[in-house]
Amino acid sequence: MGRLWRRFSLLALLALLAACGGGQKASPLPAGSSVLAFGDSVTFGTGAAPGEDYPTQLAAISGWNITNAGIPGDTAEAARGRIRAAIEQSQPALVIVELGGNDFLRRRPEGQIREDLRAILNEIRHANIPVVLVAVPRFSLIGAAVGALPDAELYEKLAEEEKVPLVAKVFARILSDPGLKADHIHPNAAGYRQLAEGIAEGLRRESYLAK
Repeated sequence: MGRLWRRFSLLALLALLAACGGGQKASPLPAGSSVLAFGDSVTFGTGAAPGEDYPTQLAAISGWNITNAGIPGDTAEAARGRIRAAIEQSQPALVIVELGGNDFLRRRPEGQIREDLRAILNEIRHANIPVVLVAVPRFSLIGAAVGALPDAELYEKLAEEEKVPLVAKVFARILSDPGLKADHIHPNAAGYRQLAEGIAEGLRRESYLAK
């Protein structure tokens, strides 16, 4: 009986550990949840009219209350200094991070950009808030000319290292289509709509947004 009981207890413990493991999907955030969109001019909505930015359009899709914390010209390096205040002000249940484009334009080394983004992700997670990262393309004249801008490689690597969900290839696809962008680095209203829809689809895959 003692051996059987020990075996049963071990199996129960293993089942409990499996249930608490990191492979569990998130629960959908209900309508009215506070979400923080943290980024640069693309989050802000440069290139489109007020209300056509992706956070506003994502709010319409999701029913969430999304705070637009996008600052035109912001870099991952500078954003490290404001993420804590943004979290404290909005008290979000989820943070969406879109940053790095201005760092690329300033020709900062990718290693430095990656570490700045890592610091932002860690600050958010230290506050016990889930975070989703949006991949940003590294602009190139050749890629723009042929309509095929790829995501910068650092995003996939960083998301894998930090175990955070990544919305990949959406922003790059938009900037590869002349009909979806206001200029070389900003979507137009239709582009922001597709960005919102692409992010929403990524959030559904991670179960943050109900299907």
